[in-house]
Amino acid sequence: MDKKLVVKMIKNCFKQYYKEDANPIGDKELEELTNRILQLKEDEPTADLYEVVNDTVYEFLTG
Repeated sequence: MDKKLVVKMIKNCFKQYYKEDANPIGDKELEELTNRILQLKEDEPTADLYEVVNDTVYEFLTG
């Protein structure tokens, strides 16, 4: 899976929650989120990537 695509999807997802700053997290947190999403997708290949990204970002923001 393309890591750049996942990073772009994460940043787009943050735009839903933060109007001014589309990337309110640091590079380390972004890397952790990306790796978590890639691992979830690898564990469950039939899962929709869009849903995995949205769910993971939501959990990050509310957790």
